[in-house]
Amino acid sequence: MRVVTVEDNALLREGLVALLREHDIEVAAAAEDGDGLLRIVAGHKPDLAIVDVRLPPTFTDEGLRAAIEARRRHPGLNVLILSQYVEPVYTAELLASGDGGGIGYLLKERVGDVRAFLDAVRRVADGGTALDREVVAELVKTRDAAPGAAALAELTPREREVLELMAEGRTNNGIARALVVTQGAVEKHVTSIFSKLGLPAGEDDHRRVLAVLTYLQAS
Repeated sequence: MRVVTVEDNALLREGLVALLREHDIEVAAAAEDGDGLLRIVAGHKPDLAIVDVRLPPTFTDEGLRAAIEARRRHPGLNVLILSQYVEPVYTAELLASGDGGGIGYLLKERVGDVRAFLDAVRRVADGGTALDREVVAELVKTRDAAPGAAALAELTPREREVLELMAEGRTNNGIARALVVTQGAVEKHVTSIFSKLGLPAGEDDHRRVLAVLTYLQAS
């Protein structure tokens, strides 16, 4: 796996690079701003870009904007966003960008849980999703006001729990463990979710992405 990282704080940047390399993940390059991200993505063609949301010069959303532009220039680029705060609107914007590619959005404090962080890195690099539970919870609070709320309102409380866990990138087996139910029960809930959201039969992986997009993108 080849990774590039973008973080303006030199100490954090060096720590992240050291952590990844310690676990046999190749860090091809590191940068400190949005322009640097575009440059190293073009030069190294990474499997994954790990990007801080807030970068110079204004420290607002430069990292997000650069990630979206990088996905526009390199369709399918996998991106893992790190943020100090819960800013769920950025997740929807990033999901709406590009054509495919893994997406992750984690709070920086999660890096301290090395095993979970590395799992998220590998999952997103493989084209999956890894969303922080706090981001998902914040999104839930805004769903009732969204255009997609009508379809989501048809979900049962348990189906909603399953969809939240799907949004975090969990497999059916992982959802079963989290909810302490059988995998068969989870599969039935997932099938019902697809039906209620009007997702046609097809590859389950594709429908899972569409279900998560329905959940996250309505705004």
